[in-house]
Amino acid sequence: MHDVEPYDQGEEVQQMRKYETMFILNVGLTKEQLPEKVERFTTVMTSDGGQVEKVAEWGKRRLAYEVNKQREGYYFLVNFSAEPTVVKELERVFRISEDVVRYLIVRLDD
Repeated sequence: MHDVEPYDQGEEVQQMRKYETMFILNVGLTKEQLPEKVERFTTVMTSDGGQVEKVAEWGKRRLAYEVNKQREGYYFLVNFSAEPTVVKELERVFRISEDVVRYLIVRLDD
């Protein structure tokens, strides 16, 4: 026989998945503003029980091509675990934030 996990009707079971996101912040931000912006995004990642595993600041780098009349930006790489609904909210926050030049979120293989 196959082992079957119990299923609660009416409750959707979601599993924490591992993700990696890279985002580029506006070069016009001050050094004091950068940690505040990163904290805002990591707060979204940790909502609903998510966990931030690693935050790497890559620093100020030149963009491969001009984006919104900008040639440079502050790069950040974050590894985190969260439910898929958290990723949707994080994408929404990235899109509406004027300080985010570009972002990418990928799901890592388990």
